Amino acid sequence: MNPDWQSFLVQHGATIEAGVVQRFGDTSDELISTRQSIVLCDLGQFGTLRVSGEEAQSFLQNLLSNDIREVTSSRAQLSSLNTAKGRMLATLLIRREGDDYLLQLPRVLCEPMRKKLGMYVLRAKVKISDASDEIVSLGLSGANAQEVLHGQFGELPQESLAVTHPSTGSGRTEGLYCSVIKIGDTRFQINTSAQQAQSLWQTFSQHAQPVGSVCWDWLNIRSGIPVILPQTQEQFVAQMVNYDGIGGVSFKKGCYPGQEIVARMQYLGHLKRRMYLAHLDGNDIPQAGDELFSADLEGQASGMIVNASPAPGGGCDVLAVVQIASREAQSIHWKSLNGAALQFQSTPYLPPQA
Repeated sequence: MNPDWQSFLVQHGATIEAGVVQRFGDTSDELISTRQSIVLCDLGQFGTLRVSGEEAQSFLQNLLSNDIREVTSSRAQLSSLNTAKGRMLATLLIRREGDDYLLQLPRVLCEPMRKKLGMYVLRAKVKISDASDEIVSLGLSGANAQEVLHGQFGELPQESLAVTHPSTGSGRTEGLYCSVIKIGDTRFQINTSAQQAQSLWQTFSQHAQPVGSVCWDWLNIRSGIPVILPQTQEQFVAQMVNYDGIGGVSFKKGCYPGQEIVARMQYLGHLKRRMYLAHLDGNDIPQAGDELFSADLEGQASGMIVNASPAPGGGCDVLAVVQIASREAQSIHWKSLNGAALQFQSTPYLPPQA
């Protein structure tokens, strides 16, 4: 985390561990506020890789699951980096800054993925750098989030993953480097510099309650947006975590690592595992990579936790990849058949029969 930005957050009541804002007060109260009102988050759990150079587009086009040509100054994109066997190494939120591509992913994966991408550079006219400390990303969520942002910036993105740049807008934010991405109906991500983030934070916090990173993580889970972490690398093909359903895969572009496996799954295979939203009662919070069990698969795991977060009101919400047959016929339990049972809920973009 940028040192100046970290000092600013601490002065404003943040508890920070390993560069990530944990809370501003009581996490339980912050989660309830996240569900009921408008909240403001620092997204320091994510970092950013900058891919620049005259061959940046073709370089990424040959490596990522989505069609990078569709990323423009006004359009962001979900994508993934996979192994040759089609297993996901990282989930990415990609946007443009001039001719550069900015790849947002969990901060803990930034350096490993920078090195991984660097292995493919060879003679390509491409530079890959870690821009995590150059850029501050803020999350604003709630029914009135759009109203608050409109008062500050004017024009806002209207569609999911659309991007606006207030510095080129009406002039009410003249001189401001900033981009705004619409993440969902009531969620926006604001990307700016550490210095300008301080001014924006002070403005937004007059209308929104500052909350810890876990609150944004919970919103991602409730929206069915998976985040691959070190514990779940190489565990899933894109369709298992519904990346085909949320626009993270292009089936029309050319080859990339794992493309044959992903395409075969789409057109010839039979998907046996799918990601679902579920709730678990109890005070213990699962970890990404924890195994799930059902009675029909004796001695074998029937699924795995992708992401988990404390839920407002108690217990936790999870995204879990589960055997479809087991989910339909059996109860699914965390860690063992004696563990807490998953209470499946409606995943926002999946039809009930899925």
